[in-house]
Amino acid sequence: MTFDLETFHREAVDIPSHEGVGEMREYLLETLEAEGMEATVDDLGNVRATRGEGDGTHLLLNTHIDTVPPHLPYERRSEPPGLDERVDGSGDEGAGDVACGRGACDAKGPLAALLDAFLTVSPDDGRVTLAVSIDEETTQTGGAHLADDIDADAAIVGEPTGLDVCTAARGQFEGTVTIRGESAHAADPASGMNAIRAAAPVLQAMETYTEEHGPDEHETLGRATLTPSMIEGGEATNQVPAECVITFDRRSVPPETSGEFCADLETHLAQWLPGPMGLSVDLVRPDTPFPEAFATDEDAAVVTTLQRASGGAVRPFGAATEASYFAQSAPTVVFGPGDLTDDVGAVAHSEREYVGLSEVRAAARAVRETLERLV
Repeated sequence: MTFDLETFHREAVDIPSHEGVGEMREYLLETLEAEGMEATVDDLGNVRATRGEGDGTHLLLNTHIDTVPPHLPYERRSEPPGLDERVDGSGDEGAGDVACGRGACDAKGPLAALLDAFLTVSPDDGRVTLAVSIDEETTQTGGAHLADDIDADAAIVGEPTGLDVCTAARGQFEGTVTIRGESAHAADPASGMNAIRAAAPVLQAMETYTEEHGPDEHETLGRATLTPSMIEGGEATNQVPAECVITFDRRSVPPETSGEFCADLETHLAQWLPGPMGLSVDLVRPDTPFPEAFATDEDAAVVTTLQRASGGAVRPFGAATEASYFAQSAPTVVFGPGDLTDDVGAVAHSEREYVGLSEVRAAARAVRETLERLV
């Protein structure tokens, strides 16, 4: 095998993939081809490759190649960047174990670890599929498509977890509450129905929804949250506004799903509206998937095996993830090198994004050992 984990990670981070993933996908395909692996690209642009032909356990390895903007070039350091530092590529490549740049930990570090494990394990009686999605940071259509199309017995989804084995995550979906009143001249406000004024009791009602109608506190994930995040209304300073739109973020816990949530919230909020005003609750992007809450049994083989191999804790993941799509049909864990945040502040998605290369290598060893035991 000619694959070198550090070289792949450096070159992957240096390839911008915040506006498009074409160049990064080609690099991944070339890497697999150089190792003698036959890879395909599905209709949505996801990359897939499979090793093994047996009828035993089929284990899926998934992560993504897209990143958030802006692109940050690769650099090496002996210490992580400080809170106010921005990675600019000026670091010395031989300076130390810390690799910085956009995607260093989210998720090209996990990709490098999964790819290394995939290339170094020869299944005995099972199969391993590497499936890399293309839009995790945006619409997540790629991951949802892979979950619908791949029949696996267990899944490891690569994200920065600090080598902990994460068995659960809240769901995340976004929506709008639209309040409809009636416009009028501001000199005679009683002749209209002020949608912005009605937003006050509606916002209060949103604060009580989870306690009164939401799912009970989950033993692992805690309480669901409902957060108003934007509000917009009115067209002129001298006009009673006929419409007001409140945008919200919902972090769900089992068994709540995005499909049932809007109707339940609408019923709860409508009773707080004054008079004959109207109200509707709708998902943003209803034609694209949202990650649902999930919780994998901590006694599942993929959990116990990976935990022994990594030495990490078993805990929930701190963000929504495509793992939720795979968890609907198979035990699924989130695992990888790097952290969402550290003691200083944000890491993933921040201007100081970094990962320890020793941690990337450790993640690769843990996944490799897990594959050797399960397939």
